[in-house]
Amino acid sequence: MRERITFVQKEGDSIEPTALKVDGNGLKGPEVKAVREDRLTFALDELPAELKALLEGVNQLHVRWVSPVAYEAVSPLLARLPPGFHLFYTPGSDALINPCPLLTKAFGLDSCSSPSDSFTTLPTDRFTHSTTHQFYQPLPSLKAFAHFARSLLCPPGSPSSCSSRVGSLTAASQLDLSYDTISHTLRLTSLWPYSPQSLSASLLSPTIRTEIGILSQTSPKTLEPHEIGISGLLTVLGQSTTPSPTLFSFPSRHRDSSSSFQAHFLPPTGLHPTLQLSISSPSPPAKSPTEETCRLHGYFTLPKTLFPDRHQLNDPLFLSSKNLTAVRYITPGIDLEAPVYVTSTWGSTLLLELAPPHSSSSGKEWTAEIPLHLRYLPPSLTGYQKAEVPYPALFWACTAEEGTKFPGNPFEKDRVGYDGLFGERTVFWHLNPSPADGKLVNTVKVPVLNLEKADWVGTVTGAVVVAGFAWVVIKLLGVVVMGGKKVGEDKKKKQ
Repeated sequence: MRERITFVQKEGDSIEPTALKVDGNGLKGPEVKAVREDRLTFALDELPAELKALLEGVNQLHVRWVSPVAYEAVSPLLARLPPGFHLFYTPGSDALINPCPLLTKAFGLDSCSSPSDSFTTLPTDRFTHSTTHQFYQPLPSLKAFAHFARSLLCPPGSPSSCSSRVGSLTAASQLDLSYDTISHTLRLTSLWPYSPQSLSASLLSPTIRTEIGILSQTSPKTLEPHEIGISGLLTVLGQSTTPSPTLFSFPSRHRDSSSSFQAHFLPPTGLHPTLQLSISSPSPPAKSPTEETCRLHGYFTLPKTLFPDRHQLNDPLFLSSKNLTAVRYITPGIDLEAPVYVTSTWGSTLLLELAPPHSSSSGKEWTAEIPLHLRYLPPSLTGYQKAEVPYPALFWACTAEEGTKFPGNPFEKDRVGYDGLFGERTVFWHLNPSPADGKLVNTVKVPVLNLEKADWVGTVTGAVVVAGFAWVVIKLLGVVVMGGKKVGEDKKKKQ
């Protein structure tokens, strides 16, 4: 097992090595504004038997969790996903292995039963780096996982700092779990948002090799357009008491576009709500060397309470009126009629290409609208249910120059859903979500059957049906009687 702790500051920020105190048990320093990333790497033999058995039977398994609380990201830790629990999964040769029981125990899930019932399929005919299955569930916190991780990482006899560090997962903004089938290692990565925090790091265990870095982005003249430069200080606990300076660069597929957006439902929502995106600028990222190849996309993760209509979104005139260009991907097999309580799969994903106004509107805020549809929800005592919809991920997808390579880098995040729908030379320039209330979730109030009035409704409905049937019978009898009288009068006339 090994650990990497990284504090990432903004470009231009730095700290003097003399301000840091390093010993065999940890690092201490002054308060700085930074993002903190902790990464633990486990060998397969170091894992509990239940988790080891699961990983030995899968081809790919990647968990991505994102907090519903808005946070500020710092380069190079810029990859974004809609908030909630995401699983990207490819089974191994034994397709009967079910990851749901263990994931439910670890994260407190309530809607993961099996891949065949709960998961949706992903396309693998476009690019080979995509997983075959996806699962999603809204998950507001990591409380359940913190409890699970404490039992795994902090056995009896562990330092008290171990329990407190694992408990701090409840304040994280992102968490990733990725299994590498080549090296047979599991990576657990947690990320805390950009904020003032003490430069303090301690050992989880004396047997773990712990590397600590205090880094920030830099821009040396030798950088290629697709690269990011990093400088700062590095140290390994127990091997050195003085941090060493470092400077390196690497290609990165996730960049900051310097634009932002908000998302909200237009009133009245009804059963066919429209999600409006308010975007700060229609211009592609100025730093992209291939600006002419850039296209703005929105990646939507929709719980099963809502769904998009593929047929409605195939109308070019309708899309143009909403500042949309085309549907680039939509989960296949969406049932447009089924109520939520008979729908077993988690929901659907939607990748839309947006249509920004012409460059003459550069710098001006603009909007795009996405029509959605609510399923029938279970009845309640109030007559209403709430449906929560996570913020989408918005990004400019730009194709890098021919011959550009993107090997893995120390901070790269892949298998985030939408990257499997693009080629390997695509660079994602992310827009920063900036909700007015600080929450990356929109809530829709949905009218449903009121259980307190259900008996009254049933009685009245039955009475109306009976009255309607009686009215029809009376009218039919009237027709029969009138017909009989007319026949009798006709006979008298003939006589």
